[in-house]
Amino acid sequence: MSKPRVFVTRVIPEKGLERVREVCEVDVWQDTMPPPREELLKHVRGMDGLLCLLTDRVDGEVMDTAGEGLKVISNLAVGFDNIDVPAATARGIPVGNTPDVLTDATADFAFTLLMAAGRRLLEADRYIRLGKWKTWDPMALLGVDMKGATLGLVGFGRIGKAMARRAAGFDMGVIYYDPKDKEPDPKIEATRVDFETLLRESDFISLHPPLTPDTRHMIDSQALSKMKPSTVLINTSRGPVVDLEALFEAMKEKRIFAAALDVTDPEPLPPDHPLYTLDNVIIAPHIASASKATRDKMAWMAAQNLIAGLKGERLPNCVNPQAYSQR
Repeated sequence: MSKPRVFVTRVIPEKGLERVREVCEVDVWQDTMPPPREELLKHVRGMDGLLCLLTDRVDGEVMDTAGEGLKVISNLAVGFDNIDVPAATARGIPVGNTPDVLTDATADFAFTLLMAAGRRLLEADRYIRLGKWKTWDPMALLGVDMKGATLGLVGFGRIGKAMARRAAGFDMGVIYYDPKDKEPDPKIEATRVDFETLLRESDFISLHPPLTPDTRHMIDSQALSKMKPSTVLINTSRGPVVDLEALFEAMKEKRIFAAALDVTDPEPLPPDHPLYTLDNVIIAPHIASASKATRDKMAWMAAQNLIAGLKGERLPNCVNPQAYSQR
């Protein structure tokens, strides 16, 4: 009996790839860059399964090019805005993701960015490397204190709650706004507020919402104008949540204190983007989940979703269970 055929759109950690190879005939895209559109369409043709990344746009055309034999799409990510989920559901194709596994790694990194931006760590490093450090200076590189500060969380899902738990260790007050109006968690000391209040009262704002039409550019010039001049903004969610042109203007005019971005729009941010000219901005290359253990677990979960779909079983983590009723 022949093995099911699958296309994997990038080399993924061996823990997951080995599992896929045990069960499937695998075509792996070997380049470090995502497959161009024409190559994605070429390689997906006739496949039974697709294991993709958030950099791959998987729409109805991709699904139809794969053909009626496409049984499952497995996304190696928590978010799935790169996939046309309604199109997959209409075709009876379950879509898998990798939730929760990257919660702690992402929260750790978001808090790293919070501290580094608030205490101007990268500025201090550049200051030394440029030979500017001459003596101890009581006025040099003054930052923002964590203790007693208010952390505002936009989005109070798994990662938002993990951020709140970390903030407690620094005696920070926590408020949150969630577009889905999540119920308070009695185990976490955090107060639900409206968006306007969060913008106005937070010393640090950390973004954790999914990317939807409602959250696209939710941090725009109007939102930025309501923040304190001492606010530090952190984004580890999706790049389009922040209007980068508006952010640049606010930073240039010192209307907020600092920003730290693990995600941008576009990705990567062009090397001539004006944000790079500002000292009080940290930009990381989308690495919030980039710990070895986390990426191994993500690859394993993506493999398990893929294999379950190929076997006709329910995916361990399915974002569109309605697809099963379409078969």
